[in-house]
Amino acid sequence: TKGGFGMSAHNYDGDMLTDEVAQVHRSPGFITSNLVGRAEDGSPIKEFEASHGTVADLWHAHLRGEPTSFNPLGMAEAVMGALAHAADLKGADDATAVKTREFVVQLRRAMHNTFKYGQGTWDMAGPSGLTTEAFVEKVGNRLSKYLSQQDDDGSIDPRAAKPSVLLRRQAKMADRDKMQELFTEFDTDGNGQISVDEFTEMMIKLGLAPPKEPVSKSKIDESA
Repeated sequence: TKGGFGMSAHNYDGDMLTDEVAQVHRSPGFITSNLVGRAEDGSPIKEFEASHGTVADLWHAHLRGEPTSFNPLGMAEAVMGALAHAADLKGADDATAVKTREFVVQLRRAMHNTFKYGQGTWDMAGPSGLTTEAFVEKVGNRLSKYLSQQDDDGSIDPRAAKPSVLLRRQAKMADRDKMQELFTEFDTDGNGQISVDEFTEMMIKLGLAPPKEPVSKSKIDESA
């Protein structure tokens, strides 16, 4: 989907749905589960679960010595939530709690900005993204700067907002040779690019061109 919606689900249903999403995108970094209650003395009880959705193939690739790109955001958000809650239980004036809250704020900022700057893992930043180890190192360096009140020189990469579909598992099923044949067929001027006219011709031949909306009588009357 293109996003723009929210979803509420029962605990188990949410676990299963998010596990499926994680498997499809090869990324367990999409969600955390927060369980909220209240103790007898009225103090809040909060439990933060790491993200659901295991990606076993990444672990096996790691065991084979191959590079991996594991998105830890969901797991990290659970840990940060637990740290922040522990600090809240300590009280606003506790020195350790104050330092803990600041650490959580800056760690979340460092992780989120790393993704926004297009320096995330492969599932979010595409093939040019970072490996697991390189991502952790990048976040660590950025966190050190933030904790010492330094600014970083990152700039938001617009590509980071729209991960490539070529990273999805379905992309492995595509016949790249046939895709090249189709591209060559419709790249009529042979310049290695598809112009709008060539793209339109391709869509029409493939039966995928979106039809125009029929003009209603009321619209005709309005334009008359």
